Amino acid sequence: TLSTICLWGSGFLIYPKLTCSMPVFPQRNGATTYPHPAHFGNTFRSVLLTFVLLACVAGITIAAAVVFCLRQHAKQREKEQLAGLGPEGATDSTYEYQELCRQHMAAKSLFGRAETPPSQPPAENSRVSSVSSQFSDAPQASPSSHSSTPSWCEEPVQSNMDISTGHMILAYMEDHLRNRDRLAKEWQALCAYQAEPNTCDAAQRETNAKKNRNPDYVPYDHARIKLKMECNPSRSDFINASPIIDHDPRMPAYIATQGPLSHTIAEFWQMVWENGCTVIVMLTPLVEDGIKQCDRYWPDEGSSLYHIYEVNLVSEHIWCEDFLVRSFYLKNVQSQETRTLTQFHFLSWPAEGIPTTTRPLLDFRRKVNKCYRGRSCPIVVHCSDGAGRTGTYILIDMVLNRMAKGVKEIDIAATLEHVRDQRPGVVQTKDQFEFALTAVAEEVNAILKALPQ
Repeated sequence: TLSTICLWGSGFLIYPKLTCSMPVFPQRNGATTYPHPAHFGNTFRSVLLTFVLLACVAGITIAAAVVFCLRQHAKQREKEQLAGLGPEGATDSTYEYQELCRQHMAAKSLFGRAETPPSQPPAENSRVSSVSSQFSDAPQASPSSHSSTPSWCEEPVQSNMDISTGHMILAYMEDHLRNRDRLAKEWQALCAYQAEPNTCDAAQRETNAKKNRNPDYVPYDHARIKLKMECNPSRSDFINASPIIDHDPRMPAYIATQGPLSHTIAEFWQMVWENGCTVIVMLTPLVEDGIKQCDRYWPDEGSSLYHIYEVNLVSEHIWCEDFLVRSFYLKNVQSQETRTLTQFHFLSWPAEGIPTTTRPLLDFRRKVNKCYRGRSCPIVVHCSDGAGRTGTYILIDMVLNRMAKGVKEIDIAATLEHVRDQRPGVVQTKDQFEFALTAVAEEVNAILKALPQ
């Protein structure tokens, strides 16, 4: 017996049984009548058609299920890839962060195993303490539990510059530095330079004036970072910060800003979050000669909440006496989104002065660029007022980046005017301008030495 049941739509179709015995139909006159052969042919065709329909429905159902599963799998893989990329859309951030953590843990374990004879002062510990005192605004008895010991390792020089271009630029820079009269006249012309437009009305409003560390160094109205007012605790869009564009007007290369004040820390982290920044370059100690240069805007231990931004200090690695690196988790407690970012803190640059040598700053810059490489977000650069040291660092980095991209004609004075069009007062002294020239010349010289002859 063959019984067929088919699910079609929302109802069931039940087909009658077929038996192997031939039905007999008795007649009144006693004769026996058998069904016509056409009856069996019709029944067989109906059953066959049913099977064909069932096979088609099953095939379509299976195909739809396979397509659905493949699409779900593709969506899941896409989500996993996006999660791996993070909010910045680059895997390098995760790799760099993991590398920093590995270095931190390795150095920390070595520090814990090291023993110093009681008769001799612990040289490395005193070195860490002396460095810690430079960037702390309070006395510290011992290094932070997040800190690791110094591990100087100079970053190798890398560039795509060809030898002929390098020698040409180096000769120009050295001649520029030797010609003291020319240098003095160039600086005088830069001091007389006025950007157009140059209004700073927003920064000078009464409600915003208290947000400026130095009233002489504030952003232009046409070139300032604007915060989202609905996310700001004071319902203001102002922060003392300027976007600095190099070649692409749609994408600032830097954000030049002042060191946060105690009441602008939340706005500083809002700016970092809204602009997707992953690297912060800090060029000032918190306190210098008893004068506060910048308020601590990160936790000394664990985490701190600044309005809706939770900042967690993950690690603090002292590379040498001149700079250290900190890693943070930054979390928006409203959206629950978490990001990683790195702060590079240069310690040996006095206010309105210059470092004693260019070598530590150039190596510091290489480490910053190695971490930043491939990103499409601006680097936050700040000192105390966001002008002198900040502008000098940006000028050096911008010129060297242009050279690395193959630009053969370098005019540092014109580049400085370009930066001053976007933030007033950057590079405050002739010494800072000359230091920028020297740094560029020494980096070009290092690049030439690294190139195969």
